[in-house]
Amino acid sequence: MVEDKGGDSALHYYRSLNPEPSSSVSNDLTSQLDPVAAQGLPVRTTRMTPGTVQGRIITAPGLQPLFLIGDDETSRRWIQERGAVLEQMQAVGLVVNVTTPERLAVVRSWLPNTLVSPAAGDDLSQRLGLNHYPVLITPTAIEQ
Repeated sequence: MVEDKGGDSALHYYRSLNPEPSSSVSNDLTSQLDPVAAQGLPVRTTRMTPGTVQGRIITAPGLQPLFLIGDDETSRRWIQERGAVLEQMQAVGLVVNVTTPERLAVVRSWLPNTLVSPAAGDDLSQRLGLNHYPVLITPTAIEQ
């Protein structure tokens, strides 16, 4: 069983990996009434923690480059080191562990010219065999 503690579905970012269709329906009323819920916060991904990722080759033609990070020092340093490359490839960021709108704003400030959204990462973790982040996922590789 997968525990999903919030965030938007990341399905549209990895459709080319042929995920199973989702039957979940978003609760628009909750989003309208609660601005924190509208941002999908808090997001807690129980299957992933900051750590070392073993790079590997994948085949996912058409996948937009995306990266997974959290609100932690390891992710901040990784963004500092890889930010220019991420911007150049127009990668999209998913914050898989973040609790408040204020912390999300801080994480977004690490890479201000890049789309960075909160999203639960448990499904991606399971599908791609990932236990750690930060990580970059491209059509040809998973790498740190």
